[in-house]
Amino acid sequence: MATLLRGEVPVILQPAGTAQYRGAYCPPGVPLKEVRRGPFDGKADIVVRPDADGELPRHATFGNGAVVYEYDGRDAKGRAVYRYAPLLSPSHHAVMDGVAEVYANEAAKKGSAR
Repeated sequence: MATLLRGEVPVILQPAGTAQYRGAYCPPGVPLKEVRRGPFDGKADIVVRPDADGELPRHATFGNGAVVYEYDGRDAKGRAVYRYAPLLSPSHHAVMDGVAEVYANEAAKKGSAR
């Protein structure tokens, strides 16, 4: 882990919780576990800085705003937990369409192998 500057808080990125994925786009044939997964889950080499009021940013964005993670408290190690927010991520719909295509191709392969 990098050395923290004064006021910085280490961050861990996690998959979406119920609050983040409820109502998110999920194409037919795609398991819900895929909706929960964010592209940066598990990343722990970033930090955030509290604002003037001492509050941590409500959202962390990546990929020029295409992927959004939402603040969800702190873990036992004192890190700020940000969870993938598919409802707020502009790239989510396109990514899920790609995932659906992969699942459909795999199902077609299994069907033709019989």
